[in-house]
Amino acid sequence: MATRWPRVLTPTYLSQIIRTQKNPSKALQIFNYAKTKYPNYSHNGPVYATMISILGASGRINDMRDLIEQMREDSCECKDSIFVSAIKTYVKAGMLDEAVSLYRDIPRFNCVNWTESFNTLMEIMVNEDRLESAYRLFVESSCGWAVKSRVPALNLFMYALCQKGRSDLALQIFQEMDFQGCYPNRDSYVILMKGLCHDRRLHEATHLLYSMFWRISQKGNGEDIVVYRTLLDALCDERKFDEAMEILGKILRKGLKAPKRCYNRLDLGQCRDGKDIEGIKRLIHEALVRGSVPSLASYTAMAVDLYSEGKIDEADKVIIEMQRKGFKPTHTIFEAKVAALCKVSKVDEAIKAIEEDMVEAICLPTARVYTILLKNLHNLGFLMAVLKSLNKMSKTVGFNIDKETYCILLEMLCHERRYLEASEIMEKMSHKSYWPCEDSYNSLIKGLCSLGRQYEAVMWLEEMISQGKLPEVSIPGNVLVADLVARKGVSVGRYVEQVKLMDPSWNRNHGNKRQSSTCKYKLLLTFEMTQMAMSINANCVCGKRACSDRAMMPII
Repeated sequence: MATRWPRVLTPTYLSQIIRTQKNPSKALQIFNYAKTKYPNYSHNGPVYATMISILGASGRINDMRDLIEQMREDSCECKDSIFVSAIKTYVKAGMLDEAVSLYRDIPRFNCVNWTESFNTLMEIMVNEDRLESAYRLFVESSCGWAVKSRVPALNLFMYALCQKGRSDLALQIFQEMDFQGCYPNRDSYVILMKGLCHDRRLHEATHLLYSMFWRISQKGNGEDIVVYRTLLDALCDERKFDEAMEILGKILRKGLKAPKRCYNRLDLGQCRDGKDIEGIKRLIHEALVRGSVPSLASYTAMAVDLYSEGKIDEADKVIIEMQRKGFKPTHTIFEAKVAALCKVSKVDEAIKAIEEDMVEAICLPTARVYTILLKNLHNLGFLMAVLKSLNKMSKTVGFNIDKETYCILLEMLCHERRYLEASEIMEKMSHKSYWPCEDSYNSLIKGLCSLGRQYEAVMWLEEMISQGKLPEVSIPGNVLVADLVARKGVSVGRYVEQVKLMDPSWNRNHGNKRQSSTCKYKLLLTFEMTQMAMSINANCVCGKRACSDRAMMPII
């Protein structure tokens, strides 16, 4: 389809044009041609962000890198989100060093705040266990004005150290926050409290709790209940019940600002024999819930934390209590519940929670809760049940299934060899202009060929090529190309032009003896198309000489 150019081009209109292109190479051509067609036109940050996002999503790393350099030369004002997208693309491609190099080059761009890029890269490096490199990067960025907050990065360091059993070092980082000009937030206390309690450093954990009283708990915030519960559970595990009771009283008075009736009536004497530690914990949890100022935030924090620890029954009681108090469970609670149920292989109950519990609570299901369900689905035998539920609820409730959910479904269906269902999912994706990656196309095409469904395979092969994606050499090319020429009437000339569009080096390599394996494959496939088209011109693939589906004679 020819591009419809306006009389006066704006960056917003150009962004709309390139978003509608299925082929990223074609979108890039339009992007570059705009300046030639409109000499007075200049790209701005948002249109660069759109094009960089398209190239990154399609895996065109080199083109993305060149475009980022072009943006630097244009010196247009750009937002931090552009670099976040590029950093994630590099990391996904296994190019972490390239991501670090890009971050260090950000000062050369017209970008005044790169806090999000800093936090994103720090999180990735910590997750990759590159703590020393992350520390050096933190030191480099800690004195500048472009990184507005360093608290998330310090929290990441504390989390990584706690995971390694070095909560003592994490405590030192926490104590140094004041000297860094940082103010610890609730996440800082949650991370450090869990680390100290896991390492049985209960003395330091108790002092951390007391410091929390006068720093962030002065107004009795119910969300702090997660920190309190962590320490009280650790004391119970060590059978320090008297100390736990003493601290619980202080929490109710100073931390939660609970009314006196809540802690005067508390009696755990019947459990002090220590035989039922879990029973004591449950009573303490109930006391915390009753003692906190009733709020949606406190109930949500408690329920989500219990679900994350696999204490499903206790979390369900919290939901019942919050409903009794007039609060409605949130999507966050149900997402945590679905994840917890899937981890213990209770997929049927997870589906029931979505289809019945969420609807009864007037908390309508969304695509995100199904994405969480699929990501935590360890037993793929339930995949068809999840797919059935997803289709049912999307029609009943009317929510839109997003690209991430579709892509996960497609990958799982191909893994389970459910290629016909995967083809249906792909068709729904194409209607919404959701384009999967090359691996998904290749898996589906090969699977359909193995089922003898060449027509559907050819359809997706043609769609794949139209998006500038290359099929694997292992795909049965002879069958697909013959069918493509015979049934679709595709000329080889069109295919050659498509190959040129996908790889500008085609012309350069076409006459050379030394060619890359990819280019050799393209030329071989093109040659096969020519030979097969000539041989089947008089005979259709169905074997009937006079078939109406006879191929057109291709012309190069």
